[in-house]
Amino acid sequence: MSDTRIERSGSTLTLPARPEALPLNPRETALVVVDMQNAYASAKGYLDLAGFDISGAQAAIEKIKLAVDAARAAGVTVIYFQNGWDAGYVEAGGPGSPNWWKSHALRTMREQPELQGKLLAKGGWDYDFVESLKPQPGDIVVPKPRYSGFFNSQFDSVLRSRNIRTLAYCGIATNVCVESTLRDGYHLEYFGVLLEDATHQAGPDFLQAATVYNVEKFFGWVTSTADFCGTIGQAPD
Repeated sequence: MSDTRIERSGSTLTLPARPEALPLNPRETALVVVDMQNAYASAKGYLDLAGFDISGAQAAIEKIKLAVDAARAAGVTVIYFQNGWDAGYVEAGGPGSPNWWKSHALRTMREQPELQGKLLAKGGWDYDFVESLKPQPGDIVVPKPRYSGFFNSQFDSVLRSRNIRTLAYCGIATNVCVESTLRDGYHLEYFGVLLEDATHQAGPDFLQAATVYNVEKFFGWVTSTADFCGTIGQAPD
């Protein structure tokens, strides 16, 4: 492990991570739970219907539950992203938007008209959080219309108003919404940490490894759920 030291005012704990340990202040940290909705983690949800393998979602859910419980107990802010659009899909953009072309949810509905209005529409089952990971009082829910949670949302304002500097990410999909948000956060001067075992990719396994590599080498830090929970668990009352 590198001997590099990162000096940050008010840091009180040290998070074991790659490529180096990261100073972490729980009061300036948020656990970001990315898109843990039926669309992404449940059978007959959008990813499943679009042909993606979601068999690893349950293992990620179990790790996320551990991280969320530890964060709440330590006073770490828990923020849930909820991805989707209005019932008419106006927020999704029309053919003039790349999102209209690249969103697999929108494409699946075009290819299977019987699904129109059912995928990632606000108020629907697909849009709702998985039963075992519902937000609790004190958690923050940030709706988002695109892959990155920073785009056209209140996310940045929520963070800055609470003096949050470090973002620990878990959820689905590692290579799409998680990575997009972590990259954007890097350019906005946030410290991004990927909980490697509390995320799951959309697509082949090598995509998980690719995102882990990119984060570790270029955009942030990589740690485990156990190390994250163990570190914030040392926070003083």
